[in-house]
Amino acid sequence: MPAYAPSDLFTLHVPSSLWLPLAALAGIALDRLFGEVKRWHPLAGFGSLAEAAENALNWGAWRRANGLLAWMIVVLPWVALAFWVKRYDFPGWCIDVALLYLALGGRSLAEHAERVATDLANGDLPAARKHVGWIVSRDTSALDASGVAKAGVESTLENGNDAVFGTLFWFVLFGGAGAVLFRLANTLDAMWGYRNERFLRFGWAAARFDDLLNYLPARLTALSYALCGGSFAAMRHALACWYKQAPRWESPNAGPVMAAGAGSLGLVLGGAAIYHGQLEERPLLGTGRPANPEDIARALTLVRHSLALWLAVYVCGGLASA
Repeated sequence: MPAYAPSDLFTLHVPSSLWLPLAALAGIALDRLFGEVKRWHPLAGFGSLAEAAENALNWGAWRRANGLLAWMIVVLPWVALAFWVKRYDFPGWCIDVALLYLALGGRSLAEHAERVATDLANGDLPAARKHVGWIVSRDTSALDASGVAKAGVESTLENGNDAVFGTLFWFVLFGGAGAVLFRLANTLDAMWGYRNERFLRFGWAAARFDDLLNYLPARLTALSYALCGGSFAAMRHALACWYKQAPRWESPNAGPVMAAGAGSLGLVLGGAAIYHGQLEERPLLGTGRPANPEDIARALTLVRHSLALWLAVYVCGGLASA
């Protein structure tokens, strides 16, 4: 009997078309088991690098060009490095798994949403306001229980795309390098993509890159929310809300995701919210009743069922190609 290295065994027994689907399963399992790294997470270091780049380049008359340059400086070297370390063998497979695990935020999203739901269930409105403020950018200090629940549901639906499905989409296309590209671009949009005096011009490139990278994933996420609503009627509502309401939403990608999610859950989301001290009248999304605390768990279930659908399609596609 010949002796095989572990990489030889992996190559012999696993068809190449199943490498990335199995890496996706492994990366998602690690995220589910361990969540985000508590100390020395690479994204924390990336955030410090991005802050330094913004401080150095966000000035003068060429802020748009400087913003584009800063985006390329802080994103592209890491994506290139992820492509460079990629090898089509067992160690390369492990690198893909590790990069996907570090890029995902599924368990972190669930933990934050569940904390808010628990606060509301315990009747601790001040804690619920505080904790939902960690995952939304609006002012939460005066929200009632229904307002907190609405904010929690909206964040769960939108971040389901940003923290899970967008990352997985680009991983399917380019492996670990694709996951790194999406997560870093999405992080920069969260840091620089504000329409205020400081970031209106400098953050333009970060916002546009995030819109571009999120365009297809957001629509696939919206379709998944519609398909996983649990009934044909829920699917019809979700698709109708997506078609009629999403174009009114300011964000071209958050609109389809939240409209389809709201329609699938039978809830009304959107409406008035305070951002940076200013009251904004956002369009209404969905149909049905206002959100209540129990709907945060329903939104998380919708995200999880949609993830199961994505993985089933991905693995079945790999098996069919094997």
